[in-house]
Amino acid sequence: MFCYQCEQTSRTGDRPGCATTIGVCGKDETTADLQDLLLYMLQGIGQYAARARALGVTDREADGFILYAAFTTLTNVNFNASRFVTMIGQAGAHRDRLRTAYEQAAGADAWQPTGPAAFQPATTLAELTVQAKEHGVMDPTVSEDIAGLRALNLYGLKGVCAYAYHAFVLGQASEEVFAALEKHLDFLASAPTDIDALLAEALNLGTVNFTVMGLLDAANTGTFGQPEITQVRTTTVAGPSILVSGHDMRDLEEVLKATEGTGINVYTHGELLPANAYPGMKKYAHLVGNFGGAWQDQQTDFVDFPGAILLTSNCLIEPKPQYRQRIFTSGPVGWPGLRHLDGDFTPLVQAAKALPPCVDQPEESITIGFARNTVLSVAGDVVEAVKSGALTHFFLIGGCDGPTPGRNYYTEFADNVPDSTAILTLGCAKYRFNKHEFGAIGGIPRLLDIGQCNDTYSAVQIALALAEAFECEVNDLPLTLVIAWFEQKATAVLLTLLALGLRNIKIGPTLPAYLTPAVVDVLVDKFALAPLGDVQADIASSLAGAGA
Repeated sequence: MFCYQCEQTSRTGDRPGCATTIGVCGKDETTADLQDLLLYMLQGIGQYAARARALGVTDREADGFILYAAFTTLTNVNFNASRFVTMIGQAGAHRDRLRTAYEQAAGADAWQPTGPAAFQPATTLAELTVQAKEHGVMDPTVSEDIAGLRALNLYGLKGVCAYAYHAFVLGQASEEVFAALEKHLDFLASAPTDIDALLAEALNLGTVNFTVMGLLDAANTGTFGQPEITQVRTTTVAGPSILVSGHDMRDLEEVLKATEGTGINVYTHGELLPANAYPGMKKYAHLVGNFGGAWQDQQTDFVDFPGAILLTSNCLIEPKPQYRQRIFTSGPVGWPGLRHLDGDFTPLVQAAKALPPCVDQPEESITIGFARNTVLSVAGDVVEAVKSGALTHFFLIGGCDGPTPGRNYYTEFADNVPDSTAILTLGCAKYRFNKHEFGAIGGIPRLLDIGQCNDTYSAVQIALALAEAFECEVNDLPLTLVIAWFEQKATAVLLTLLALGLRNIKIGPTLPAYLTPAVVDVLVDKFALAPLGDVQADIASSLAGAGA
């Protein structure tokens, strides 16, 4: 296997990457190879879908499959090789259906397939693993720079598909987005080698992701209402319980519906913490709070939690024996031997009833719900605080958390910024400091939790509104972005920020392994992208370069 899509990838040897029989994340060689082959098949679907669309032929079923299948290949999502064998077969069926539709529309002028569009997958696991060796992410015929830029495009595409899937299951989709994803898959299928074209396509993908995050924002707020400032309990109450982790708001609501009136309490975990601020979720009285921290803490959190557990999306770590028999998966998630639920949460409910209950703990809470509507409702106060000098700078400290060393940087950064500054946060990196006391400026809390990682959309809208209020560009605001990247959703978000023209983004704790020094030099030169350094020096440089 060879994989270097996430921040935890091995950095030993001549080339960074997990290149043994098992990745640092726990993904085995067979699963990794099958994921590569599935992505190759998706490129074949894109080749035909893009050409069919040009002739007025679309296929919503195939487009939905692209979103779901790409999502399953993200870091810490699905480790079940048998599921990938099935999906490879499904990919072939979708591609062949598109081919028939395209050829009927094109007639004698039909394109003759090449690359993934012409590939025929085997039907057995043994044969598929042999085929997969020929279609991995690392192409030995091109330079590391080209391979890295292809990876940037592929991994960014995965992140976009994941966000689009979350919107798709809530009824929000866009033919414009599907067309762009098909075009991008077709581009990757051509085995591109032009550096400028690869960089341009990566930024185009960032623009697409901004649209996708807007769709997801519309899906979440249209379904569950606008987030409100909310005190969320972080300790347990007595009673049978279910813990729902991941990102998927739809599955959380389905669990709440399935447990209504049963006496079972439901808790969120990880990136589902922001769900507690939505009116459509708060109406369920048995959604009683949030338990635990970020995803990398789950092996401790899940041991400590006595009830049933549902993992709805990334990130899953190998289940420990203490909770292996009481954890379930849904959506794109999978682990060999775990029970997978596809819309029917009855087994989860039954498990919760049979397991030991939670106990009453002393009540503790945190405040969330500072999405753009909430923040912009006090925009006038914010502007006045800046003009008066009471509020001197904004720091957006967010993104994905992870288990690797160096992430204490974000805690130290938040704890050491001046008291005259405000901290916006989103994603699970906030668990590094969201229980710390930061106080307020003129009645406005200094720590403002915007939401999930996809709520970068809200953060950008806040920045655009403030820039308009100050009659300046976003890059002229007294604003510093400090981003913790980990996996492919974070890659998509970074591409979005770059596509929007934001500069001086600090990213870490280490740079992606697929970004070679030459590519990093281009990003530094073009966007002033900066790796994290010393905390105090980074704070000082941010304040020294603050806009007006």
